[in-house]
Amino acid sequence: MSFDLKSEEDVKEYVENLGIEYRFGCYNEKKPESCHLLGDYFEGIKKDFERAAKVYKSTCDDYGLAKSCHKYGGYVFLGKGCKQNPESALQYYQRGCDGGETQSCLNAGLMHLSGATSNGASKDVPRAMQLIQQSCSGDNPTGCYYLSGLYITGVEGHHAKDMPTAFRHSLKACELGNMYACSNVSQMYRKGEGVAKDEQLATQFRERAAEMQEQVKKRSSAMGFQQGLPAS
Repeated sequence: MSFDLKSEEDVKEYVENLGIEYRFGCYNEKKPESCHLLGDYFEGIKKDFERAAKVYKSTCDDYGLAKSCHKYGGYVFLGKGCKQNPESALQYYQRGCDGGETQSCLNAGLMHLSGATSNGASKDVPRAMQLIQQSCSGDNPTGCYYLSGLYITGVEGHHAKDMPTAFRHSLKACELGNMYACSNVSQMYRKGEGVAKDEQLATQFRERAAEMQEQVKKRSSAMGFQQGLPAS
C-alpha cells in the first residue's frame, strides 16, 4: 500500500501502521531491533516516555541490545518516564558500553569521575579514565574531547597536565567532527602548547571550527523552518 505523505490522513495511517509493525516484530517475532524501534516510536511519535522506558529496559534486559541499554540508562539517570536512579543508570550505561555503545562508555566514565551515584560512592578516577579512553578509542568525538580536557588540566591523584597527549586527543576529536576540539587545536598551534607553534595551521583549524559552527547554525535554522513559525 502506498501513502501520500502530503495527506494528513495518510500520514496518520502510516504512523499507526509503524506502531503495529514494530509491536508485531517485537512481541510476535521477538526481534530486538523491532523492540528498540518500538521504544523510539513511543518516545518520538507518541511522546509516551513511560512506555518507551519500559520497552528500552526490557529490550536491554531480555536481549542485551546495547543501544537499548544506553537509552534506558539515560532515562533512569534523568528520571524520564521512570524513577530516577543514578546507580541503576551507571549499570545500564556500563552494559551499553560493554556492547559497543561509545556514548555509554563516556557517560559511565563521567559518572565515575563525579561520583554521581545514589549511594554516594566516591569518585573512581582510574575507572573513569579507562571508560573515557574506551569511548575515544571507539571514535566518539565527544569522548576524545573530554579526554583531551582531562590532560589539559590534569587530574589530581591520577596524572599531571600533559599537553602533548591533550593535543593528540584534541586533534582526533577535531578530525571526528567536534568543533570545540578544532578550536582547542587552533589555540595549541598558536601558543605552541603540546605541539610546535604554527600560525598557518592555527588559522586552518580556527577556520575549520568556524565552518563547523556555521553548519550547525544552518541545520538549526532548517529545523526551525520545517517546524513552522510559532503561533502569535
